[in-house]
Amino acid sequence: MTGDQPNQPWKPAFNPWLIAVAVAIAAFMEVLDTSIANVALPHIAGNLGASQDQATWVLTTYLLSNAIVLPITGWISSALGRKRFFMICIALFAASSLLCGLAPSMPILLLARALQGAGGGGMQPMSQAIMADSFPPQKRAAAFALYGVTVLVAPALGPILGGWITDNYSWRWIFLINLPVGIVALVSVFRLVEDPPFLRRFKPGEMHLDTIGLSLLVLGVGALQILLDKGQEDDWFGSHFIVALVVVSIVCLSTLVVWEWRHKDPLIDMRLFTSFNFSGVSMMMFLAGAVAFSSTVLMPQFLQLMAGYSAQQAGLIVSAGAGILILSMPVVAALTTRVPAKYLIALGWLLSAVGLYLSTQLLNLGVSFATAAAIMVLQYAPISFIFVPAMTASYFGVARNKTDAVSGLTNFMRNIGSSFGASVVTTVLARRQQFHMVRLTEHLTPGSPAMAITFQALASRAHGSGGTGGLTLGLALIYNLLTGQAATLSFIDTYVVLGAASAAMFFVSFLLKSNDPRHTETYAGH
Repeated sequence: MTGDQPNQPWKPAFNPWLIAVAVAIAAFMEVLDTSIANVALPHIAGNLGASQDQATWVLTTYLLSNAIVLPITGWISSALGRKRFFMICIALFAASSLLCGLAPSMPILLLARALQGAGGGGMQPMSQAIMADSFPPQKRAAAFALYGVTVLVAPALGPILGGWITDNYSWRWIFLINLPVGIVALVSVFRLVEDPPFLRRFKPGEMHLDTIGLSLLVLGVGALQILLDKGQEDDWFGSHFIVALVVVSIVCLSTLVVWEWRHKDPLIDMRLFTSFNFSGVSMMMFLAGAVAFSSTVLMPQFLQLMAGYSAQQAGLIVSAGAGILILSMPVVAALTTRVPAKYLIALGWLLSAVGLYLSTQLLNLGVSFATAAAIMVLQYAPISFIFVPAMTASYFGVARNKTDAVSGLTNFMRNIGSSFGASVVTTVLARRQQFHMVRLTEHLTPGSPAMAITFQALASRAHGSGGTGGLTLGLALIYNLLTGQAATLSFIDTYVVLGAASAAMFFVSFLLKSNDPRHTETYAGH
């Protein structure tokens, strides 16, 4: 195959920042679509005559096809060429977005979402790989800061933008707006992007599709994505369906690793994981995706369901976190050129653990707007210190002609981490709320003096007397109070779990390869 001189000098014909902006537009559009449809599901279900459960597959089918394509983007780009593959992905994404917006029925919409997810699966890693090769290694962190803004801010803005479009226009426009953006991205990539000469390319007659590996990947990743999405809803191991998915995912993914390791021309370059640095960074990206996505989900949910905030107010609070992310990314990029990546990553995990701990102290049912915004800032600011240096570190010691494979696998780990994080926090919230509800009601007995006094006060305030209506209303108020307290404690427990994971990663960070940011990183051999 071609691309066998990874160290030869090369630079793009156009300004790297023009290229970075062009590919960032495509990446932002794709990541936005992972969350923009969430708030529109009731409208989609009602308009297409589907149930709420059927509507959730609008999200699942997208994530499923997206997750399957991500890890094999390195192989596909070697077969088609990176630029050609990237343009196909953009065109497929834009065309399927149009089909989503015009879909007359739920089956057509699900098919269009699957195609959209497949196109989107190649856009993230190709954007990252193009940025990695367009900039010299010592300036790469600045480009990754831009990429970080697109993939981390977009999920936070998705529900806000999706809600506004759905309320003021139609749910169909959350898909149709991708068409003009896709056209702009496609034209920009066509004019600005070129394939470096060192890229790995198959020669004529050399490409052989690993059908067994592809089958194992589809079954394994598909089962994993569905069980993460539906696990809590179906009571995890209390469901035979979920148990079957667990077995299928473990068997298929384990077999996939062995098969790809021994295959002459594998779909997924498993040998990248023999580098402890790459394996460590992959784990960092997995947990960074879990923590970042969980923070995006938890606070808006708490504010709207428990603290009485409107969707618009919750969106403004989330935007405070997104704003600090935009401001901190360039700062971290500058530091990455002066400080070894592993120390910045360690600082990020330490700040994340501290921020999540402080969140447990600040969160309550009467949380003010300013305090809620401060919680979001505490949780979002550390992500920059993890994300940018980790992406930079993922290329240390890796042959330059394998950047596509590195980008595909790290993005796959981050996306699966996001699904894992959403699944874990949903489960922890449900289980811990039940636990706290039981504990809080243990001491609420009819003979308790404190219970009697509180009950009479609430009943009198609610109905003006101690009559039957007042007593019933008093009981309802006590129940609502208990439910709110139990839910708040469950949110706090969830932050404790995320904080513990961040603290563990703080120590792991020091095991990563130490680089000298003052000099250009060298690439390993083929």
